[in-house]
Amino acid sequence: MIHRRRLPQPWSEEWTLEDQRKLWLRPISPADADPLRASFSLLTPEEVRMRFQHPMSELTPEMAFKLTNLDRNREFALVAAEPEPPGHALIGAVVRAAIDDDGKRAGFAILVSRFLAHQGIGTLLMRQLLRWTRLKKLDAVYGDVLQENTAMLHLASQLGFKRKPADSPGMARIEYQRGT
Repeated sequence: MIHRRRLPQPWSEEWTLEDQRKLWLRPISPADADPLRASFSLLTPEEVRMRFQHPMSELTPEMAFKLTNLDRNREFALVAAEPEPPGHALIGAVVRAAIDDDGKRAGFAILVSRFLAHQGIGTLLMRQLLRWTRLKKLDAVYGDVLQENTAMLHLASQLGFKRKPADSPGMARIEYQRGT
């Protein structure tokens, strides 16, 4: 069980894990680009493949810039990080969403490192993501997941996501529709 305490900044909380480690849930910041790259280097090849659906050896500076510099009207990203200021904290989990061009749906992605897995962090991050989609009055949120990523498929099912046909073999599209 995670003990949660609200922090004064929007979308921010302090989490105390069962082992007494503390994390800050907070919006991603441009200052997180280098720590995000450093955190990426701690991921196993399997963790990278489950999130990006293909192997990657590094998170390039360009990718880190894109992931940390959001259009706040259309994009949303939260990190679970060490309780240090942006730019200084290793990042152990990220959830993000981007509103489609139609303005009615958003695609999402999530990554929880093995160092934080199996503690409910993915569930908390996804609930914050769903809260954001509600506030944006979106009709649906969706993501593409490897069919072998049973942990994510199970989490999505628990949160009310439905499985849909995906465009690529070996993938599953999961979708949460408002009102379901």
